[in-house]
Amino acid sequence: MVAVVGIAVAAGVGVVGCQSDVLGSAGVAYTTGTMASARLEQADVDVSWLNCVGDQGGSAGATVAPGQSAVVAVDCQGETRDRGRITVNGEVTRAVDGACVRGDLRARVGGRQVFHVSGLGDCSAAPGPTYRPPSYPPVGAQPAVTVTVTRTLWCQSDPNCLPVAGK
Repeated sequence: MVAVVGIAVAAGVGVVGCQSDVLGSAGVAYTTGTMASARLEQADVDVSWLNCVGDQGGSAGATVAPGQSAVVAVDCQGETRDRGRITVNGEVTRAVDGACVRGDLRARVGGRQVFHVSGLGDCSAAPGPTYRPPSYPPVGAQPAVTVTVTRTLWCQSDPNCLPVAGK
């Protein structure tokens, strides 16, 4: 299964990545695309790509805290491997990043409805992996001090080991 979810959407996942049930339009779009692609594949649809966009009523990048109600409108467009048109549309009222979306979602392939569901994925699952930038310096790291000591030794007993002019 190849599912392409827009670069801007993928980059936005980090906005909601630390809190599993916070609704953010980018995270909802990403999770919807991932879950819808998997569901379409289960229905024997050969998904070539699927790109989803979420809209939270004009609040770009906004998120809603757990327990508050919100709706993220989701619009997905894509193609099957044989160039058939895929659309997934609906409203999401709950999402667990990378694991599930709940709401009202419909998928059509070539004009034929493939599914109309109230949710995709497993909301009791742990959230999927999200990007977390590394912290610098790494936790527990201590600065290191390097000291170089140079000592010149003259070997007076060896005739080939005499001081060199200019040193």
